[in-house]
Amino acid sequence: MEPRAARSRKGEGPRGEQERRRSRGGNIEKDRGLDLVQWTRHMEAVKTQLLEQAQGQLIDLLDRAVQEAIQCYPPQGGPLSSIPPDSLSKAREPSLGKRKIFIIRKSLLDELMEVQHFRTIYHMFIAGLCVFIISLMLEFDLLIFSFGQLPLALMTWVPMFLSTLLVPYQALRLWARPRARGAWMLGVGLGCMLLAAHTTVLWVLPVHVALKYQLPPASRCILVFEQVRLLMKSYSFLREAVPGTLCARGGEGMRAPSFSSYLYFLFCPTLIYRETYPRTPNVRWNYVAKNFAQALGCVLYACFILGRLCVPVFANMSREPFSTRALVLSIMHATLPGIFMLLLIFFAFLHCWLNAFAEMLRFGDRMFYRDWWNSTSFSNYYRTWNVVVHDWLYSYVYQDGLWLLGGRARGAAMLGVFLVSAVVHEYIFCFVLGFFYPVMLMLFLVFGGLLNFMMHDRHTGPAWNVLMWTLLFLGQGIQVSLYCQEWYARRHCPLPQTTFWGLVTPRSWSCHT
Repeated sequence: MEPRAARSRKGEGPRGEQERRRSRGGNIEKDRGLDLVQWTRHMEAVKTQLLEQAQGQLIDLLDRAVQEAIQCYPPQGGPLSSIPPDSLSKAREPSLGKRKIFIIRKSLLDELMEVQHFRTIYHMFIAGLCVFIISLMLEFDLLIFSFGQLPLALMTWVPMFLSTLLVPYQALRLWARPRARGAWMLGVGLGCMLLAAHTTVLWVLPVHVALKYQLPPASRCILVFEQVRLLMKSYSFLREAVPGTLCARGGEGMRAPSFSSYLYFLFCPTLIYRETYPRTPNVRWNYVAKNFAQALGCVLYACFILGRLCVPVFANMSREPFSTRALVLSIMHATLPGIFMLLLIFFAFLHCWLNAFAEMLRFGDRMFYRDWWNSTSFSNYYRTWNVVVHDWLYSYVYQDGLWLLGGRARGAAMLGVFLVSAVVHEYIFCFVLGFFYPVMLMLFLVFGGLLNFMMHDRHTGPAWNVLMWTLLFLGQGIQVSLYCQEWYARRHCPLPQTTFWGLVTPRSWSCHT
């Protein structure tokens, strides 16, 4: 006889086998579901990686194709065959490095605004501006004060512009006339005298008007920005046009550029002169109006930030005893309004203002900045924050410095770029605020120069981007805090008598009434 357990297993065989199969099937289905989830996640990761690699390779291929296509064409300003090869190499040797190439392309923020997520962030700022405007309806005192005597500033701009419009071009025409050597030398001397007078007008006239009539800060901003812009435009025009003009002077025809190209250059948003630029087919006037409206909104934002976050803190700070703790706290408090002001200046001028003029003039190359906010080094930040000014410094200070000093003097040429940029920035602050306090000079030349060599392009990764933003916050906080303290100290503690050392010595160090 079979054991009972054996009989039981035998009797329950079919049913037990079905249950075991059902159990195994459930486990298999469960394992299959888990594998499917894991496989789906893996494929999503692979898809993302492939898309990123393909996008990067496609961008590299397109960049190389554009560069190769551009190199197939001669430099703008005429065919190479019209100028003798030996004369061309001698006259244009300083510019034979990386020459600025203009192509039709959008501004980066315009491309990012095509993404819904970025448009939503932009809409949040518009909503915040609407709320601020409601609170500013009864607080336009700061705005009215800042733009006081604006008609006088605009009237001062007229002779500055006319001098820039007429003098450099006429000086070039004098140099371009093919005549006897003695008469040509006389024309060169006369042209140099005209340029000296033009430079004197651009330097002296706005300073005289600002000091005599005590223009407020915003009106001074208009004058000093136009002063620096017109000087840089004049230099670029002569630097680009003189070599070709002198090379062709011995011929029958005059090689001076057309006056219309020079007039266009004075208004187009670039500091590098070319006889022709890539142009867009039409003008989108709604885009122009939108950018001007956004620039005005940024001005209102700036007034709100200064009026609510800076004036209440710094207006009476000079009346309190000085302490290191109070200074550090004021710098920490000024970091937020400082970084807001930096972003507003960037968006209002480098994006809105320049794109509005580019659209009106159908100027094709809208790369006025790059993605500086993603920088992991200060060297990259300096190159991408303001491409318009960087191109001028790179072409006429760095490259020409290498040509004069030798190709190996890269450190000296780079130091020259920092020196010129720091001095001009400090001059702008001194002109606008009406006093000399070299905060910007020290931050830009000393600390900025050190950071440029210490935080170089080999540093990558999120931590370096966080460090860059942290230093930007601190730098903006130092600027806003120290300049605001000095502004109110000079009003609370006027000098009994005007002396040179009294004008250049910071008043906030000793004013504690």
